[in-house]
Amino acid sequence: MLRFDHLCKSYRTGPTEVHALRGVSGSIPAGASVALCGPSGSGKTTLLNICGLLDPSYTGELYLNDRKVPTDARARTRMRRDRIGFIFQCYNLIPVMTAFENVEYPLLMLGLSKAERYKRVAEMIDGVGLAKHACLRPDQLSGGQQQRVAIARALVKQPKLVIADEPTANLDTATAHQVIDLMRDLGREVGSTFLIATHDPRMTGRCDRVCTLHDGLLAEDQDALENESTVCGPKEAVCAG
Repeated sequence: MLRFDHLCKSYRTGPTEVHALRGVSGSIPAGASVALCGPSGSGKTTLLNICGLLDPSYTGELYLNDRKVPTDARARTRMRRDRIGFIFQCYNLIPVMTAFENVEYPLLMLGLSKAERYKRVAEMIDGVGLAKHACLRPDQLSGGQQQRVAIARALVKQPKLVIADEPTANLDTATAHQVIDLMRDLGREVGSTFLIATHDPRMTGRCDRVCTLHDGLLAEDQDALENESTVCGPKEAVCAG
């Protein structure tokens, strides 16, 4: 469902050239949840940004649903809008909008009818257990409730891929488990694939697979740099950091 071949990304910090990704290859089957682990600076955020079509300045090839990601900026924007959802560590909800309006916003960009938008949002808000809080703004919700709104917003358009960056980092254990279960259950309902950057063992323990990045390489690549078809490792893989 998601495949990346020999991804490389470098940038300069003053006179120093930093190799954020050094030929990373892997694949994630449709409907799977993959935890992406590794210490700070290992390349996790870079890989998320590339797979989420936020960063076009890389070499290598990226495929979504067996379709090569286009290089044209407008085509990439359409693919990101239509097929990818995002869950952020800091929620990134629009403060002047209610929970309902925040979840509805991606559907406005898709041009769906008012009736279809209302149906989808109502179902998703109910699915994350916030039907009674739909008219509240983010500052009237707890952190866990805000994260549930963010999950609903990411999934309401039924994306093929969901990119999540430390989605449980700011949550207590009970709320984190609720959020993980919601992501898993709702993701299965809409058939979404999850790529999740995390240091949280509560999250990695419930993902289908764990991939470990270190110094811009997957753990498997470090053991065999000449292997050209590394697939993300099994759930039992140990996360670094």
